[in-house]
Amino acid sequence: MNWLTKIKVFGDKIKKNLKKKFPTKEEIANSDWTSCCSGPLLKKDLENNLWCCPKCSKHHRISCRQRFNIFFGKDNYEILETPQPTEDPLNWKDTKTYKQRLVEARKKTGQNCAVMIAKGQINGIQITAGAVNFDYIGGSFGAAESEAFIYGVQHAIDNATPFCFFASGGGQRMFESPIALAGMTRTTLAVNELKKNNLPYIVICVDPLAGGLSASFAMLGDVQFAEPGSLIAFAGKRVIQATVKEELSSDFQTAEFVMRHGFVDKVVNRKDLTNEVGKLLEILLKKNSEVNSELSNETSTNTEQPTKAAS
Repeated sequence: MNWLTKIKVFGDKIKKNLKKKFPTKEEIANSDWTSCCSGPLLKKDLENNLWCCPKCSKHHRISCRQRFNIFFGKDNYEILETPQPTEDPLNWKDTKTYKQRLVEARKKTGQNCAVMIAKGQINGIQITAGAVNFDYIGGSFGAAESEAFIYGVQHAIDNATPFCFFASGGGQRMFESPIALAGMTRTTLAVNELKKNNLPYIVICVDPLAGGLSASFAMLGDVQFAEPGSLIAFAGKRVIQATVKEELSSDFQTAEFVMRHGFVDKVVNRKDLTNEVGKLLEILLKKNSEVNSELSNETSTNTEQPTKAAS
């Protein structure tokens, strides 16, 4: 046995031992345990605390359904079926095909795309809401995600409801290239239509929010909330630091930092979001109804005047 063969045999033994010692990604995902500041933590305990660490208050990433369960109350909402455009329009392939990635993402999350739209009630107010699942290809936006967002906006307009969106994701999906980039313009135009109809648009920035999402619909809310400690950025911290040649603060691009610089209105704990959004919508919708009432009174007065003059 020459030395090359010995190295290969020795390397294979190391690989086998490592596989025995360390769990796979699937085993970790299916485990009853996760980790946070103090080490191992039961997922059940984390779930009972709305997926927030009871010690350091870190807001862990959650799925769309988990978010709707917290926001509306468990199963007190209806998931809306969104359009599904053509898959893999560019026939993308790198280490694996884009279609393979989509199959894996759907199996992992149980979703057709990264975005889910739901309707429900808060304080008796009908609301259309959307959320992004970061586990679905990093929450990136392709054609399907943009269509889902636009569908949510159209549903809000058709039913005269506020639109709340939990914005998260790494940006536009590179596997769809310019098709994904076009979504930035399309979602922005959709938000403009929502505002033309005087319907509240509330954005809740959740960890992480970056790239083309923060450069389009995610920063256009009438009111911008954020969960504590959320990453809110366009380019990464290291890229910016290398560009400006300066040391950046340790909390740079966190929700708290972004709020201090005027891009977020309020940082709100997950357990308080429903109450905060509910109170805000009561104020906004009352104001809207008062404005509409004044406009209708002015219109009726203007139409009556010519009639009196003619008589």
